[in-house]
Amino acid sequence: MKLHELSDNPGATKKRMRIGRGPGSGKGKMGGRGIKGQKSRSGVAINGYEGGQMPLYQRLPKRGFNKPNRKAFAVVNLGLIQKFVEAGKLDGAAAITEDALVASGLVRRKLDGIRVLAKGDFNAKLNIEVTGASKSAVEAVEKAGGSLKVTNAAAAE
Repeated sequence: MKLHELSDNPGATKKRMRIGRGPGSGKGKMGGRGIKGQKSRSGVAINGYEGGQMPLYQRLPKRGFNKPNRKAFAVVNLGLIQKFVEAGKLDGAAAITEDALVASGLVRRKLDGIRVLAKGDFNAKLNIEVTGASKSAVEAVEKAGGSLKVTNAAAAE
C-alpha cells in the first residue's frame, strides 16, 4: 500500500456546507441568517443576552472585592533552594539574598518581595534573607542548622 492509496472509510467524512452559493445549495441568498437585523450582519455576538430574561451574571449576587494595595510575592519553596545549592547555582556558603535568588534564575522577578514556603526536602545549612516566610519554612531552616531572616515582617503578612 502506498500513501496515495490511503483513504477514509466511506461515510467517515462529510463535505462542509458552503453558505451563500446559490439557490440550489439549500443555503443560498441569505445563507440561513434570515432577513435584516443585528443577527444577520457579520461580526455580531450577543453574549450574555438571554432574550430579555434577567441574565445569569445579574441574577447572581456580587461577592468579594480586590484589595487595592495588595502585595504580590514571588514564591520559592525550600526544596527548590536545596536543589539549586546542590547544583551549584546558589552559593551555600554566602548568605542567600533575594538578589542572589533572582541572579540564579530561581525567581524571575522579585515583585513586592520573595516569600519562602516549606515545600520539599531541606537539609542544607543556609543563611537566607527574604521579605517573607511561612512559620514551617522558618522551622525547617532552623532545624537544618541555618537561619532564615525575614527583612520586612509587616509586608509578609
